Amino acid sequence: MVEGYEEFTESQIKILQRYVTHTSSNIFVLRNLPEVIKGALFSRYSRSSLGLRSLLLKDFILNEETAFNAIAGAVHAGEQAEHELEDQIMAIKKAQNFYDRILDGYGDDSIGELGGAHLALENVSMIAANMVEDCRIGGSPLEKSTRYIYFDQKVNGEYLFFREPILMASAFREAYLKTCNFLFETYSALIPPLTELMEKKFPKEHDVSKVAYTAALRAKVLDCLRGLLPASALTNMGMYGNGRFFETLIQKLNCHNLAEMQDIGRKSFQELSKVVPSFIRRGDPSHKHQRTYAQFREQMSNDLKIVADRHTSSIAKMQNPGVRLIQYDPESPAKVAAALLFEHSNAGLHELQEYCRTLPEEELNRILDSASNFRENRRHKSPRALEHAVFTFEIVADFGNFRDLHRHRMLTQDRQLLSCDFGYFTPHEIVGTEMEKQYRDAMDEAKKTYESIAEELPEEAQYIVPMGYNIHWYFHVNLRSLQWLCELRSSPAGHPNYRFIAQELAKQVSKACPSFERFFKFVDYEGYELGRLGQEIRTIEKRMSKASS
Repeated sequence: MVEGYEEFTESQIKILQRYVTHTSSNIFVLRNLPEVIKGALFSRYSRSSLGLRSLLLKDFILNEETAFNAIAGAVHAGEQAEHELEDQIMAIKKAQNFYDRILDGYGDDSIGELGGAHLALENVSMIAANMVEDCRIGGSPLEKSTRYIYFDQKVNGEYLFFREPILMASAFREAYLKTCNFLFETYSALIPPLTELMEKKFPKEHDVSKVAYTAALRAKVLDCLRGLLPASALTNMGMYGNGRFFETLIQKLNCHNLAEMQDIGRKSFQELSKVVPSFIRRGDPSHKHQRTYAQFREQMSNDLKIVADRHTSSIAKMQNPGVRLIQYDPESPAKVAAALLFEHSNAGLHELQEYCRTLPEEELNRILDSASNFRENRRHKSPRALEHAVFTFEIVADFGNFRDLHRHRMLTQDRQLLSCDFGYFTPHEIVGTEMEKQYRDAMDEAKKTYESIAEELPEEAQYIVPMGYNIHWYFHVNLRSLQWLCELRSSPAGHPNYRFIAQELAKQVSKACPSFERFFKFVDYEGYELGRLGQEIRTIEKRMSKASS
């Protein structure tokens, strides 16, 4: 088939040039089209003999029912006047039946993945940010960093933390406000003396620029002090997701117990309805799918709480911070080896597994070596055969660590409610200094307030918990995903706390299954007292060099 088998008139080419990057190549990109049109176009595309450009012309641009000109006509022209934007929104609503018929006609939830949107979530709590990031597939989040941005700013004389409405209307209001303010005050007060201490401990070298050194020093200081920030601290998020992702997210937010999540769900639905309405309509609180989903979640949650209270009250908890491997398959090396052979043979997978179980260790290792010997860096991703080995870990570490590691979405993970029951982390940089007492006083005060609130409002009490307090969660992860996580998060640029966890995950798997140690060849086990400071200086200087060139 020739590359440009479709023929268009000169006038058609002129129209198409607005909406595709190439009018004759067999590979091209759509542009200047709203998400509702792109999604519907690809939906129709899967069951049409026409090429995408012909389909765009015939069924959309020249079809009055689509309101194409009103929806897309002004997009290519650049900025739109306010009345044009309003006209566009009205046109989308007017043509909604057309787009809904297309999507309903295919009856496949995956159609919702053909359109996407960029959603900004501003001034939401860190708890809310984690809830949004917990939806794993189809969304890509980016959150305000606690190591590059000072969190002690004030607006109208007030620190930026979420005033949880139930707490603000309860007898705990004053204690909640006082404790949050105390945590922020301590965080702010410790920045100057810790910066001075770090300057003495890691003086600027003569060949390092002042700008790079100052930025790197700030990052190290804020890394140490982030544990004081309460989970109510406000953050900003940018989220790109497809329609299916957003619909699922909104449904979960709508039936969450916390008022903040419900508010985010409602507002997200309102705003996304202006851009990808056909893909998120089942997130409408009045939609039957949303109502039945909310009912299911409430009934399930209530019932699980009853049985959990009955069965788990006498079971011991994991007391000390750390990582422990609690489940793995001793036969997983043979399963991985069999999967590696499968692609390059005509044999059955079951038969290959049985065969690999009989191999001497030397031969089994020879097969595994084929998948590891030629990797030159961590970005050389291993084959999917490694996914046949699965491990379950449970971890107790501070909430800041959880937030960093929680962003790895290609695994199964879940956490318990934030609490002050597992102790907290104290940065070794302040141990033995006057700053240690200030830090501990703030953390102890937060614990007192948390305990008084948690007796009556355990979920709302999470907002008072500082990031330095430990949280209990688990990872259920395959070897391929674990390899990526450990090699990435153990790098010198990593926060020392989660570097330790990444190193420990790799160590425990290598001990349980020594033949898998070869797959962690780029895990960095060094300590790096200078840690991120040196890495930050190199990164910033590289950025400055590029900017000046």
